[in-house]
Amino acid sequence: MTSLVFAASTRSHIADYVGAVFEVYLIMIFAYVVLSIMFSAGIRIPYSRWSTAVIEFLRQVVEPYLAIFRRVLPSMGPFDLSPMVATFVLIIVWRVVVSAIGG
Repeated sequence: MTSLVFAASTRSHIADYVGAVFEVYLIMIFAYVVLSIMFSAGIRIPYSRWSTAVIEFLRQVVEPYLAIFRRVLPSMGPFDLSPMVATFVLIIVWRVVVSAIGG
């Protein structure tokens, strides 16, 4: 009986951890989109190492995931719908995976 309670507790902790990883990645996508819009509008501190480091880190982490959707979605001129579609897909996968782990 004790091992059953421990297993359920462990599964819920693992589900919480995986959910937190998905949440952090979702926040990173949002931050990348907001910073990209700000930088394209010219709102940037000139010669700032930290802003360049932050946007480069976010680009290296988020861009491979967004590239999947950019290959599939048609180009709509200046509008990039891939972050929106990628966010919806990420949320759906997040819910399915966390509920499958949590039981």
